Amino acid sequence: MNKEKRIEMLTRLRDENPEPTTELNFSSPFELLIAVLLSAQSTDVGVNKATAKLYPVANTPQAILDLGLDGLKSYIKTIGLFNTKAQNTIKTCQMLVDLHGGEVPENRAALEALPGVGRKTANVVLNTAFGWLKDNEGNYFLAVDTHIYRLANRTKYAPGKTVDQVEANIIKLTPKKTEFMFNLHHWFILHGRYTCTAKKPKCGSCIIEDLCEYSPPKENVKK
Repeated sequence: MNKEKRIEMLTRLRDENPEPTTELNFSSPFELLIAVLLSAQSTDVGVNKATAKLYPVANTPQAILDLGLDGLKSYIKTIGLFNTKAQNTIKTCQMLVDLHGGEVPENRAALEALPGVGRKTANVVLNTAFGWLKDNEGNYFLAVDTHIYRLANRTKYAPGKTVDQVEANIIKLTPKKTEFMFNLHHWFILHGRYTCTAKKPKCGSCIIEDLCEYSPPKENVKK
């Protein structure tokens, strides 16, 4: 994989989807924060079904605190690991009220201090809800999930043994064109979710197949 191939790969993904975004439904930074927190090891579809019922009733930190733990669980019980996620959500809402005036902070360290919120979630919120590309020190907000990790390694776009290594390598190797850096996260997630799937990648219908350095066993290729 070289610079020219990476540029062509991103160009094709851009041309196919010029304005990508998350498939989680949200109308505020807080709604996105909670949706991403709930999405760990769960599908966006499942999270959207739960938040479609939750957010009309409670879509602020105080409103969720007013529901209480059991009340919150009743809305998210269809989501995997809902007990732990409910506890983290309540704790997060309490911290937002106590420390941030009920608002979601535009700061990665402050976000990562919230229960259940890691680097990936913080990066998603900063990038997608607030529109941040990078901070004042030049640190990019690039979230790497399981799809991005798989795609970066499988295609050899930016291989790494850990999520942090993949994040660092993507930032290092991606041409610093704003639209590439800002949208790569969504392009890779969507491509990994619907085309470059984990078990049976649809290589025969992939728009970047000729650029990819993955050679799947013939029996695993789905057209």
